[in-house]
Amino acid sequence: MRVATVEDCPRLLELVHELALFERAPEEVTVTLDEFIDAGFGAKPVWKAYVAEVDGLIVGFALYYIRYSTWKGCRLYLEDLIVTEAYRGQKIGKLLIERLIVEAKELGFSGMVWQVLDWNEPAINFYKKYEANIEAGWLNVSLSKEQLEQY
Repeated sequence: MRVATVEDCPRLLELVHELALFERAPEEVTVTLDEFIDAGFGAKPVWKAYVAEVDGLIVGFALYYIRYSTWKGCRLYLEDLIVTEAYRGQKIGKLLIERLIVEAKELGFSGMVWQVLDWNEPAINFYKKYEANIEAGWLNVSLSKEQLEQY
């Protein structure tokens, strides 16, 4: 496992597309490779990722950014934890999430948060092994780029 580099971005974006397909929303991935690279490695990077490799192939990654909660302070926000299907069940996800737990502790964050789809039982069961709190009652709210441009 290692920190992602700019050269990894094409493969990371491939895995993002794989995840979107799994989550039944492939059309929702609209970020370009250039935007993805700029957000991670440009003048004002906003994300960091760890990658897991097998024989030189990136088979998974965990991408996070810092989220600020007015209730809790700085928290690590896990945007994506992805292990390509052929490599699931080999403890790669465990290595990735545990690296982020260590990172959150090292950086002095007040916690770590992320989302999981309510129908993704394998992921829910995986997170329960860490005694993660799975909250009910909160709904995701968003505005698209197009909606922002209307105002």
